[in-house]
Amino acid sequence: MTIQPEVPIPVTCVTGFLGAGKTTTILGLLKQLPKSYKVVMVKNEYGDVEVDSLLANQSQITGVSEILNGCLCCTMVGLVENALIEIKEKYRPDRIIIESSGSAFPATLALQIRQLEPQGFKLDGVVTVIDCVNFRGYEDRSPSAKLQAKYTDLLLLSKSHLCSERDLDILSDHLGDLNEDTPRVRVGPDHPLSPELVFGLDTKLFSLVDGERRDWEDENGKEGWHGDEVETRTVWTGKPPRSAKGKGKAVTGHVHEDGKECGDCKTDTNPNTEAEHHDDKEVEQNQDAEAVDPVVPIGRETLEQQLSKLSFEIYRVKGLVRLLHPNEQGWTTFILNYAFGRHELHGAEELDGDDEMRDVGLRLTIMGERGEVGRRAKRFAESLGIGAQCV
Repeated sequence: MTIQPEVPIPVTCVTGFLGAGKTTTILGLLKQLPKSYKVVMVKNEYGDVEVDSLLANQSQITGVSEILNGCLCCTMVGLVENALIEIKEKYRPDRIIIESSGSAFPATLALQIRQLEPQGFKLDGVVTVIDCVNFRGYEDRSPSAKLQAKYTDLLLLSKSHLCSERDLDILSDHLGDLNEDTPRVRVGPDHPLSPELVFGLDTKLFSLVDGERRDWEDENGKEGWHGDEVETRTVWTGKPPRSAKGKGKAVTGHVHEDGKECGDCKTDTNPNTEAEHHDDKEVEQNQDAEAVDPVVPIGRETLEQQLSKLSFEIYRVKGLVRLLHPNEQGWTTFILNYAFGRHELHGAEELDGDDEMRDVGLRLTIMGERGEVGRRAKRFAESLGIGAQCV
């Protein structure tokens, strides 16, 4: 009897700066796949609320694994292996898509996947989503944005429909200076990314040759650690988020099928985590025993007015918000997604009764240029007029 060799699971890495449109591009891709094709996403997000993952779970996808408040390409290296092996054992998907955080350099992440090839994985391609509207604005301030555009198999031009042809020509010149040979494809609402373009790239980037490995590591670190580019703050009302209890704590909830938590999620791999986890549970139990404060919703007009006042130093704002509504409870839940002056509000009524958010009026993660975010986030919280806190 001949034993057939195991077919490796292809892994596609999607990079791009904060707000470039990575999740939107991936969701457009997923809609074109047959229902029998199983895809699992690994998402690396900033903040306490898995906003993009909540959106992804509304799409045709087998599962989503969230890794929060850390970077897959450096500070959370071991979690990539854990997540991929668990996904393989639980789902045996046809493909895994990894969406890295907005400031990640793809080389280190890609090298990790290369190392996992003996365990049944294959790096199929690295693609970068370019924000056609804002790339030139942060290009000079973000080494990561340049590296993402330079080391990739495919450049996906997002939001091109919002630009003039002249602006696109100027952007093309900038990209040509960084990466002249890599193909570029426009993606957007009217022309979603085709699976034939992004699947089967069989990348030759980021090989495991020792000399090249050192080159990538030098490239990653020569302009300063990329994590220093982005600063985050959390603005909330109601139950405090994780970041208000312990700053810098990485959270990985492994695989959540159809958006449902498994009830056995671990906070991190630190040996002190178990004690911290029990302390947090005791605090939460004490809070649960107390009377729950009523939700303090905000008017949509007020929220949008204050969002319009945010400066360019604020790159992203995303999270959950309860907006005033003429229903019995007086409010309903929305997912806010803001990037560089533009925002979307997605209805999420299914979260109205979520126990974790039962007295929360809003919980937002604000991301932007280091040194600017703290005072601007505090000012934004105060301007909402609902007693929002900022940490």
